[in-house]
Amino acid sequence: MAEETGNQSEYAEDRIIPINIEEEMKSAYIDYSMSVIVSRALPDVRDGLKPVHRRVLYGMQDLGLQSNKPYKKSARVVGEVLGKYHPHGDSSVYDTMVRMAQPWSLRYLMVDGQGNFGSVDGDMPAAMRYTEVRFKKMAEEMLIDINKDTVDFRNNFDDSLQEPTVLPTRIPNLLVNGASGIAVGMATNMAPHNLSESIDATIAYIDNKEIEIQELVQHIKGPDFPTGGIIYGYEGVKEAFETGRGRIVMRAKADIETTSSDRERIVVSEIPYQVNKAQMIERTAELVNEKKIEGISEIRDESDRDGMRIVYEIKRDANAGVVLNNLYKYTALQTSFSVNNIALVNGRPMLLNLKDLIVHFVDHRHDVVVRRTKFELNEAEKRAHILEGLLIALDHLDEVINLIRNSATPEEAREGLMEKFGLSDIQARAILDMTLRRLTGLERDKIKEEYAELMKQIEYLKSVLENESLRMSIIKDELLEIKDKYGDERRTEIVHSAAELMTEDFIEDEDVVITISHEGYIKRTPLTEYRTQGRGGKGSIGSNSRDEDFIEHIFVASNHNYLLFFTDKGKCYWLRVFEIPEGSRTSKGRAIQNIINIEKEEKIKAYIKVVNLKDQEYLESNFIIMCTKKGTIKKTTLEAYSRPRSNGINAININEGDELLEASLTSGSSEIVMALRSGRAIRFNESTVRPMGRTATGVRGISLAHDKDEVVGMISIDSPESTVLVVSEKGYGKRTDIEDYRVTNRGGKGVKTINVTDKTGNLVAIKSVTDNDDLMIINRSGIVIRIAMDTLRVMGRATQGVRLITLKENDEIASVTKVERDEEEENAEENNELNNQNNTEEAENSTDTTEE
Repeated sequence: MAEETGNQSEYAEDRIIPINIEEEMKSAYIDYSMSVIVSRALPDVRDGLKPVHRRVLYGMQDLGLQSNKPYKKSARVVGEVLGKYHPHGDSSVYDTMVRMAQPWSLRYLMVDGQGNFGSVDGDMPAAMRYTEVRFKKMAEEMLIDINKDTVDFRNNFDDSLQEPTVLPTRIPNLLVNGASGIAVGMATNMAPHNLSESIDATIAYIDNKEIEIQELVQHIKGPDFPTGGIIYGYEGVKEAFETGRGRIVMRAKADIETTSSDRERIVVSEIPYQVNKAQMIERTAELVNEKKIEGISEIRDESDRDGMRIVYEIKRDANAGVVLNNLYKYTALQTSFSVNNIALVNGRPMLLNLKDLIVHFVDHRHDVVVRRTKFELNEAEKRAHILEGLLIALDHLDEVINLIRNSATPEEAREGLMEKFGLSDIQARAILDMTLRRLTGLERDKIKEEYAELMKQIEYLKSVLENESLRMSIIKDELLEIKDKYGDERRTEIVHSAAELMTEDFIEDEDVVITISHEGYIKRTPLTEYRTQGRGGKGSIGSNSRDEDFIEHIFVASNHNYLLFFTDKGKCYWLRVFEIPEGSRTSKGRAIQNIINIEKEEKIKAYIKVVNLKDQEYLESNFIIMCTKKGTIKKTTLEAYSRPRSNGINAININEGDELLEASLTSGSSEIVMALRSGRAIRFNESTVRPMGRTATGVRGISLAHDKDEVVGMISIDSPESTVLVVSEKGYGKRTDIEDYRVTNRGGKGVKTINVTDKTGNLVAIKSVTDNDDLMIINRSGIVIRIAMDTLRVMGRATQGVRLITLKENDEIASVTKVERDEEEENAEENNELNNQNNTEEAENSTDTTEE
């Protein structure tokens, strides 16, 4: 018994092989990872399919689910694929088939689904027993010629059937539908592209094998996602095309609409690829509740069977453009697609650029065409061989009939035919199988015609095998046929830069009135909304500001201008005029903090209209002159302000207790006039102020008369036609020639510019005007009056002036600006001319014209 036990233990020891666990782990893990890479996660570069996709399509063909045949239950297909080719979970097969039927998942669908196949909101599809499927027409192009020995087959999992290793696709499927998958140690994420563009690029490569990627990009612009949207920026696309890796920024397609109640809303009609719409809306609502995104009053999903429509209602005091930018920043309205073009090439994973993808597809198509041609040639030669035998039999019909009649058995007859007429076994069998009706004259002619056609076909097929250019021509023709059948327009728009999202080409370049209130509300209004009135009139309502608010700045600009805003703290901000929200003449506008990143305690004090920030010559030949309330003046080149920053820059160093008052664009040789609240003004040439850097403080421009005195304005005069207009706070004003102000040294006390009395009040504004200008005056109660300057005569420097506006008790002038007159307004002025003259005479009779 002991002997028997000893023998058993020896036998067991012989069967145990000691191995190193580290080596075994390495080996097992490599085997597993390669299995995942090759058999599950990565697509084949030739047909763009993973094994499960390929098996689903091949299984559907087994069931005869052509696009013109009735639908069959999805469960039937899943069972077919599961039982024959893919011995894994049924959910993996069904999920694969479902994805190939979802228009938001695949750019070009392979499966025509009937029933509930889920939604872009992430809803699950119905169970496979409820849904039905069949091929889309395009899927048939993936499988065409598969029975002509065009691709290799291999045994299925139990060696009972054969399955294709690749499909003989006519469509560059990997390029047009993309792929995504996570393997072991690597992943793939390939973007879909437009079919027409992809075929154009493929044909361009066939015509010129040395073509560069930069030339291919002329045909294939970039990815084309099934959900549309916008590709924002082209660098990522370019990098992906050239290297196979790149980050593509995708944005939703959003439009800003204005409602009947003059409120704005953002309407999203297309979202980025692979974004769950319901989750995106839910997350946006959370951000609104958490105050991380402000300006949205309501979010609605109005999507239906006609298309997608997500509506973001904007609050009245918010700017839709700013809100939209915040949505792009914080929500899935902007997301990125990281391209990683890894696919299997000859069974090995490789990183591929755009040209590589096209090259491998063309090579595959070439291989398919060669194999198909060989198959067709072989079949044609077999048929020709039989027809040759039939023709021999027909030429010796009586002898053949006698030989068959005299033969005892079919075998004897077959051998007799082979021996007497030199026929092959196949030919002899074909003659014996021939029906009697083939002996009629008409049938004999048909055999001869068929044989002649076959010989032509054989000659053509041989020429195809001998001539590569002919094979390439066939590939091109087949691709063009696919393009004609299935080609469509791009869905995804490509925007190359931020400016293209709000391009000025779509905005009319018209003059508008910009108003900025004391509380920091801004708007733009068409200039035509303001009518010309006679001097001394009561004016019209210019803005329904809040009780304590009043208009502080009012000026005219063109929609395409750049605006440089200067604050009292000496900072500069940039804005395009068309980015300012439009409002009616009576609306209060929008808070400027919602448009530019201005700090709450800062107030806009001056602006510069700049036509172009890109023209270097223009930037270097123009200057910005700034002055402060305490009489400091500073000059800087415009070039120093040509690089916009969202959070602004320091324009001038402001001393404690001082603040920036004015800024003006000059040519470098202007005459500068600065005026004081006490009624004095100084004139000097701009050339006496040297250019300084942005951070400098400046130099003394004028000396104040007393501690409570301050500068009220500064003008720069280039034209000899310009006159100096001064306005006092009680509504008096006058025009004076510039020559009445003698040139003095910068920093002096200046000369009297208006005779300040209790009746006139202190000086509040100084402007440079001509007869072609109009004057717009607004007082603290919000009343606006517009006066034509040619109705106001030029008078002496030290006069009291004439009444420009009739003010109510305790009201004062808040702001004064000049506007250029439109030709359309001339008629309106002529109608008011008589009234203007009467008002002028009445006002001048009450004017004190005592000279200094």
